[in-house]
Amino acid sequence: MAGDPLFFHGLNLAVFIIVLVRVVVAFAVLLVAVMMTIWFERKVISDLQNRIGPNRAGPYGILQTLADGIKLFFKEDLLPERANRFVFRLAPYLSIVPAFVIFTVVPVGGEVTIAGHPVLLQVANPPIGILVVLAMSSIGVYGVMLAGWSSGSKYPLLGSVRASAQMISYEAALGLSVVAVVLASGSLSTRGIVLSQAAHFWDWNIIRLGIIPFVIFMIAITAETNRPPFDLTEAEQELVGGFNTEYSSIRFALFYLAEFMNMITMSAVVVTLFLGGPDGPGFHVVRWLWPILWFVGKTLVFLFCYVWLRAALPRLRYDQLMELGWKRLIPLSLAWLLVIAAVMISPAWGFGVLGALIVASVFLWRALAVGSGRRTEITVLPPSRFIPGGTSRGVSPEGSSLVGESLRV
Repeated sequence: MAGDPLFFHGLNLAVFIIVLVRVVVAFAVLLVAVMMTIWFERKVISDLQNRIGPNRAGPYGILQTLADGIKLFFKEDLLPERANRFVFRLAPYLSIVPAFVIFTVVPVGGEVTIAGHPVLLQVANPPIGILVVLAMSSIGVYGVMLAGWSSGSKYPLLGSVRASAQMISYEAALGLSVVAVVLASGSLSTRGIVLSQAAHFWDWNIIRLGIIPFVIFMIAITAETNRPPFDLTEAEQELVGGFNTEYSSIRFALFYLAEFMNMITMSAVVVTLFLGGPDGPGFHVVRWLWPILWFVGKTLVFLFCYVWLRAALPRLRYDQLMELGWKRLIPLSLAWLLVIAAVMISPAWGFGVLGALIVASVFLWRALAVGSGRRTEITVLPPSRFIPGGTSRGVSPEGSSLVGESLRV
């Protein structure tokens, strides 16, 4: 699709009002979805851990998130003495605004007619929508980094550097998996990607690309959104809270809100890229509603997976986190991208490239194994002669001393 059909006949007052309503509705829906997701996560984890969970505010504790937000809103907003005031206040918005912008380019339904105007159930449909997603996910790093730097304390700074290194490491693998989707779809538009999967179930990118880009994308966005087992940016195992240590009140709530908003938007992006978006069987009754229901249902599946991972998996060490990104995901995503590009030329090219990559991977694995063995190799000391007087001295066959200093036993 070349663009939004709402603007095909120019911009007038009705079109402007429709655009404004789309933005407001999308923002309101996303905020309500964040509130419900926080409640959903707390309830599901409590069930998995045989606990009750929130049950005081509202029926089944459904208003607990609203109560926590009100409490944080009226708490004292602290500002560290050595903080950079402007950047310290700006950082939370650099985390939450990109999450909302990503959601604006995600198609949540089909096309409806309002006041004689064709309207897409999507806030914006730019021809480079997937590049907007990648750009906004990268900008989110600035909010984390500037939050730690502007606090004027060393602990938040160290936490923000670690968080930035984590996000940048997994950005490459995420981008390569998205390139595979763009190659298969032939479009940079998110709606174009959805339409390329709409013919049949087996045209979904999770099937026609092989499951590998889907798995890589899921792992990468889990690390990008700081979700367990990759939530090392919060540094809960230490005495401080990572990059947001010095934040309180509503500014701390904005970081918390950004994390869950990113979880929702990235789940929606996964559905768009690999599972056909709002595509699915429907009925002739209320046709415009069925795509929305399919989209919401698919997104809920991934939200449940996020919660399940948090309840089931322990946190990785930081060296394991970085090794997974640089030594596993990036080479695998690059190799699979080459295979997909070769298959698009001809199946013979695809099998040839696949065979060459298997041979190269064997050599790479062997090189990494040799390097790992050298690091763990134990140095063997030369033989020494024990002297009953309480010293031991290494002596050469000719009797000359090998060790210049005695070691007391």
